[in-house]
Amino acid sequence: MSDDVRNIVLGVVASGLFAALGWIARTYLWKRKLRRKQAFFGLPDNSESLLVVNRDPATAEPAVHRFDVFSLLELSALIKDCGAHVQVVTQDAAHQGFGERTEFCVGGPASNRRMVAHMAAMLPGVRVTMDPEPGPDRGAFRIGTELYRMEPGVTEYVLLARLTVGEQHGTRPVFLFCGQRAITNQAATRYLARHHERLARKHGSHSFVLLLKVVNSQAYGPDVVEVVGDVTRAAQTPLPDPTAESPAAPVPAPAPTSRKRQQKS
Repeated sequence: MSDDVRNIVLGVVASGLFAALGWIARTYLWKRKLRRKQAFFGLPDNSESLLVVNRDPATAEPAVHRFDVFSLLELSALIKDCGAHVQVVTQDAAHQGFGERTEFCVGGPASNRRMVAHMAAMLPGVRVTMDPEPGPDRGAFRIGTELYRMEPGVTEYVLLARLTVGEQHGTRPVFLFCGQRAITNQAATRYLARHHERLARKHGSHSFVLLLKVVNSQAYGPDVVEVVGDVTRAAQTPLPDPTAESPAAPVPAPAPTSRKRQQKS
């Protein structure tokens, strides 16, 4: 075998070896990234998940707002990427506990009774004004001592939460997308889809509650989102009972009266 042929053969072998090593490295990195994503969402291979659909409060008939449909599509893509399966149920047909399957619950308490149950059990520090009459506080969020009012189409808020109950191994999380309007629900699901890696690095497997602000949705739709802050502690701290009676204030003692009469001038 001549030197030229030997060099060609060695070059082909080296190229094949480097290609194989590169493929193995890419596969390893892809699988590690997938495992982290599956751990964050609680969705191992072939696992089951629950997607709870709300209803459109603007209609009397059972219907889903189109922005909430877009939210469901984004969540379904996330679940499929993890290699898991999804069961879609309506908000009035989800009669089971949480922790056995990962759950994605979409919609505010006015349109999703499942959300009402989750907030009462896991977010006692959050109140949502559900007054049917128009007013400045309609749909407002009260988180701890702070009040967040919405200006439809200009400034709107949504809660994005990942919640777990207990520290038992294998407990699956519940993801809540509780917005003041349907478009804010889609904004929260899109934010989760884009930033789940950063959220996983920051929070790991722990619970968190983020308050997001959707800016000028009438022009930008669900794409422009700002993080107002991490409100986990305030959202999980029960609010004081406004009906509780405060202790009676002590009655001041009457001022002593003088026994002497003033002399007439």
